[in-house]
Amino acid sequence: MYQYDQYDQTIVDERVAQFRDQTRRYLAGELGEDEFRPLRLQNGLYIQRFAPMLRVAVPYGLLSAEQLRKLAHIADTYDKGYGHFTTRQNIQYNWPKLETVPDILEELSSVQMHAIQTSGNCIRNTTSDHLAGVAADELEDPRPYCEIIRQWSTLHPEFAYLPRKFKIAVSAAPQDRAATRVHDIGLHLIENDAGERGFKVFVGGGLGRTPVIGPVIREFLPKQHLLSYLDAILRVYNQLGRRDNKYKARIKILVRETGVERFAELVEAEWDHLRDGELTLPDSELRRFEAYFEPPAYNASASDSADTERRAANDPKFAAWMTHNVADHKVAGYRAVFVSLKAPGEAPGDATGEQMRCVADLADAHSFGELRVTHDQNLLLADVPHADLPTVFDALAAQQLATPNIGSISDMICCPGLDFCSLANAGSIGVANELNAVFDDLDEQYNLGELKLKMSGCMNGCGHHSVGHIGILGVDKKGEEWYQLTLGGASTQDAALGDRLGASVSRADVAGTVRKLVDVYVREREGDERFLDTYRRIGMQPFRDEVYA
Repeated sequence: MYQYDQYDQTIVDERVAQFRDQTRRYLAGELGEDEFRPLRLQNGLYIQRFAPMLRVAVPYGLLSAEQLRKLAHIADTYDKGYGHFTTRQNIQYNWPKLETVPDILEELSSVQMHAIQTSGNCIRNTTSDHLAGVAADELEDPRPYCEIIRQWSTLHPEFAYLPRKFKIAVSAAPQDRAATRVHDIGLHLIENDAGERGFKVFVGGGLGRTPVIGPVIREFLPKQHLLSYLDAILRVYNQLGRRDNKYKARIKILVRETGVERFAELVEAEWDHLRDGELTLPDSELRRFEAYFEPPAYNASASDSADTERRAANDPKFAAWMTHNVADHKVAGYRAVFVSLKAPGEAPGDATGEQMRCVADLADAHSFGELRVTHDQNLLLADVPHADLPTVFDALAAQQLATPNIGSISDMICCPGLDFCSLANAGSIGVANELNAVFDDLDEQYNLGELKLKMSGCMNGCGHHSVGHIGILGVDKKGEEWYQLTLGGASTQDAALGDRLGASVSRADVAGTVRKLVDVYVREREGDERFLDTYRRIGMQPFRDEVYA
């Protein structure tokens, strides 16, 4: 895990002191609202419906147990006892008091954390595969490149005031678990025909009111040119991106209006001035960053435990959890354990301070003191010995963190919606609870197989509804909450935008409508087809007929 050096710590400490003084001046009336707004946004602080919201950066989703305990302490001390984990692998606090935010930032700085660039028109937190470093299908660990990007982009003076916010994701496996193609820049680590490793570069993806699947602008970029090429992309965007209309300011609009080929030409022309310059990454520098992510001290003699297998054979609940929440590991005798934050009746992605401390303790005892935040709003213990799985399960189950539903319809992505967000048009958390009540039978969920349900309370798409197998979007109709549904979206390597089902449905009809859609799937599927496969084979009409007949 990367550890701050003196430069990292100085930057964070100085930012805390700056914001403490800025907050003091604002509360004293020395700074007006318009003056304070950009200052608070640069420190991850929003004003929501009922209180401020603070978004804390979790670079590429990696946390130490010590850091998670600090997040738990902040939840209990400065909030209402919980935090909300997001699809950008960050955590948000929905109820801090403005005057305490500098204290929160100081607490974060003591464990090498901050809220810098978690909002505003800048380069946001770089995300990655939550199984990075342990997945058998990855080419190599992508996290060193995420850390390189983090250091390059943090407080970068040229990119502090972009036309709009900017998001980057990195993946190194054929199975894209980081939704790279719906990012402003998506990077896939690949190997070319000559056996050289580099990046396939996607640009201009994004969700929100104009969802776009990002196209390729470069088939192969040598590793040493990563930063200079990213710099070229950002320069073109900074120069040509629109600033007169925030709805048309994202790079996806610029790429679409310029044309992919022309945009790529502009980037290449800009890159000509940067290639082989000071941003070139020598092998020694790449090795230096890789050293921070060396594998932990695995037990070379570890193997699967007969006791664990006996527990699975005799305990149906443990067996279900093993099947659905435990993933293979590239090292024999180890597993990756998903910690489900999708218990029935709970807001998806929320974790209490007590739950966070439980996971931190498990990380220390069973996973080399580290854990990850997933793209799907869960947590992950990446390096658990097979023999330790019963102990981990029992501890998680006691905290309602062992719901065996990873990848199922109840493992939904869900934004906070109208319950918190000042931009939302409709609620999300209540609808999630209603859906869980309809699909409360785990055996049915397992029979349905992989079914990605994603829900947003407004067009900003924080719940990634546009790329859900079933997507749900809250809309406002004369002060009433209605919901548009889409089918057939995906954010993985076969990324696609969902197709609109038809007319929106009322709040009272959402869960029943999803029930009808699932019934069509069950009736029409062939063999072990996923919902997505069945939809792509039979098309929209059977679903539309069932809902609107």
